[in-house]
Amino acid sequence: MYACPVQDVATRPSAPQPSQPRPGAPRRERKKQQTRDALIQAALELFEAKGYEHTTVREITDAVDVSERTFFRYFASKEDLALSFVRDAAGALLQALSARPAAEEPLTALRRAFRESLGRLTADGGVPGSKPTYLSVLELIETTPALLAAHLRYVYDHDDDLVGVLARREGVDPATDPRPRILAAIFASLAALASRDWREAGAGDADSMLATFDAYADRLSPGLFGHWTADGR
Repeated sequence: MYACPVQDVATRPSAPQPSQPRPGAPRRERKKQQTRDALIQAALELFEAKGYEHTTVREITDAVDVSERTFFRYFASKEDLALSFVRDAAGALLQALSARPAAEEPLTALRRAFRESLGRLTADGGVPGSKPTYLSVLELIETTPALLAAHLRYVYDHDDDLVGVLARREGVDPATDPRPRILAAIFASLAALASRDWREAGAGDADSMLATFDAYADRLSPGLFGHWTADGR
């Protein structure tokens, strides 16, 4: 799924997590989160109306009535704003996978973590029957060449995050045991296939995305099923 030198995830900077104000958070923190949310919402509306390439940061800030300096406190660019959803998704998946019971086999744990994390990301309280924000951004990324390239770069650079969690769960060394990397690559491929089919079918809600993913995952051979042992069997 990603690809950089193998490191233990416990020693690396933590993956970005979905940003939400803590319960009972101070007013200043809540205000910052409200500003960030407003910038994201304004940007997505402008991207849909004008197209990503034809939307400027100035137009986003004007829609929220804040300065461009305020925008850059939250995001490095409009690309960074769009990819914040990718970072949130990666963080949510790793968090959910790390919390799965140790008795679950790797593939089962990964599938359930994906279902749990996607459910969390798409529970944004939108209008009933409307597409969740995360899925709308996924469509935007996949139909915008500049964003798709940046997305693929992010995936490439963070490959070992998922590999490390899978390896640590099973107590194997990913430097000598290829199974964590194989499973991570298979998962990325299944997710990409499901996303493509889901979009070509006219998209829909998170359940339809998960059903498409499961249809592919159910066809995997038993080769990666079961727990792994250090001797490779």
